[in-house]
Amino acid sequence: MTLGSDCSLKILTIRSLKLNKTNHHIPTPVLILMSGILMGLTPAPVGAWFLGWVALAPLWLLVVQESKQLKEKKEKKFLPLTALLWGIGYHGVALFWITGVHPMTWMGVPWLASLAIAFFCWVFITLWGAALVAIWATCFFWINRKFKVSTLVRVLTGTALWCILETIWSAGSLWWSSLSYTQSPNNLAILHLAQLAGPSAVTAALVAVNGLIAEAWIKAKNHPVKGIKANILVYLLPVSLCLFLHLLGFSLYSRPLAQPPADALKVGIIQGNIPNTIKLYQEGWLRAIEGYTTGYRMLADQGVDAILTPETALPVKWLESNGIRDELYQAILDKNVLAWVGAFGETGNSFTNSLFTVTGAGETFSRYDKIKLVPLGEFIPFGEVLGRLIDRLSPLDAHLAAGLPTQVFDTPFGRAIVGICYESAFSYHFQRQAALGGQFILTASNNAHYSPSMPAQHHAQDVMRAIETDRWAVRATNTGYSGIVDPHGKTVWISGINTYEIHAATIYRRHTQTLYVRWGDWLTPALFGLVAMACFFDFRTRMSVGS
Repeated sequence: MTLGSDCSLKILTIRSLKLNKTNHHIPTPVLILMSGILMGLTPAPVGAWFLGWVALAPLWLLVVQESKQLKEKKEKKFLPLTALLWGIGYHGVALFWITGVHPMTWMGVPWLASLAIAFFCWVFITLWGAALVAIWATCFFWINRKFKVSTLVRVLTGTALWCILETIWSAGSLWWSSLSYTQSPNNLAILHLAQLAGPSAVTAALVAVNGLIAEAWIKAKNHPVKGIKANILVYLLPVSLCLFLHLLGFSLYSRPLAQPPADALKVGIIQGNIPNTIKLYQEGWLRAIEGYTTGYRMLADQGVDAILTPETALPVKWLESNGIRDELYQAILDKNVLAWVGAFGETGNSFTNSLFTVTGAGETFSRYDKIKLVPLGEFIPFGEVLGRLIDRLSPLDAHLAAGLPTQVFDTPFGRAIVGICYESAFSYHFQRQAALGGQFILTASNNAHYSPSMPAQHHAQDVMRAIETDRWAVRATNTGYSGIVDPHGKTVWISGINTYEIHAATIYRRHTQTLYVRWGDWLTPALFGLVAMACFFDFRTRMSVGS
């Protein structure tokens, strides 16, 4: 073989390798969608929480690189729609359980209409969450294009933006999948950061570490040899920060719990296991009468101080005499043990989803009305527009009255913190009640008609609320998972799924107040303030250089 032919062969080989590399290159939108899907695998049913520390990095990398290319007058490739794909991957996978509302034929909804409703709900809630991601990427892209900032300031900016947007989203009616819940209930150490500033502290930790990983990748790409030595600190920062945050969380997690016998409270839980398909009909009423009355008597015989039932355990108005209510009421009078009863209340011409404190003497001591109603399930958002659409698809009457946001729930054992079902996703709802003297958490839910991943995610939300407020949590659900969670987020007991169960356990009333309970989410405005200061000094520096 001649020298010329040998060179030609090498050139052809190199070109072939380049061509193969090009042909096998994963398109950017696909890569972004895949990384979003990886983030969607962090909560139940997969529970791959560790992916949360890397899955956002590709999107961060895309935004920073595209903003730099635009600065250099290169072709603009970044589009908000690409970032939207990451949000669709995350929220679409994490919230796929919502399709479990189908079929609703047992409620009189035609099969195709039921499928349409389920699909609409899934798409709507997925796009609602994905919109947050698209807005974050767009704002972050614009800031990177307009300002030349250091790596650390850029990480601070991206973190602050995400926390601000999550705060805005959580103030609305539709909220569930904060980045923070990707770590619950498995990574209890990092969840303890929430005692300092609520879920924003956990979200900030995740975004910051992902951002530093992306920045390290950028440094390595721009300086493949020299940069490793010159910027070693940048490469160590993601690992160092992640390790430091876990050690900080672990120090909070390791604190012993003070549990004086005087603060002990023995509570019972009844998981009625009445499927939604029969809940509102005679078969369901008969099972409710038998299940809750029998369970109440058995728990009372075990010497409990109080008994908790699930959300709308009795699908009737509690303050109105009827067959379901009267049998349980008579058992309460016989056994003289307090019960927290989930049933319907009444306010004006509307119903409320309520929890009642009924003393052993039969007195209705207190009442809590659910504040955060489920969109499309308990009320119709943008009713003038969507109401007509829903009415065409379904005969459901999704109209309940919301309770007052200033409610407190006093009991003979002290003030309790209450969350009914969907409210578990709203951390400030629990923080407010804890700040007003709530000593333990009661959550009553009905997760029937969904796959096990939904109640598992719901349990994860309550684990976070217990840690944030430093309170014991008692969870009673209709079909699972009911449970007992201690202030460190440890699940002391958890029920099975789709089973009838009763359980008695001792919890402790607590009077501590975490930094989050006292100050709320102070971290998000603090991050915003730091970013504003950094931008101000950057502007002054550029002006002084220009002059």
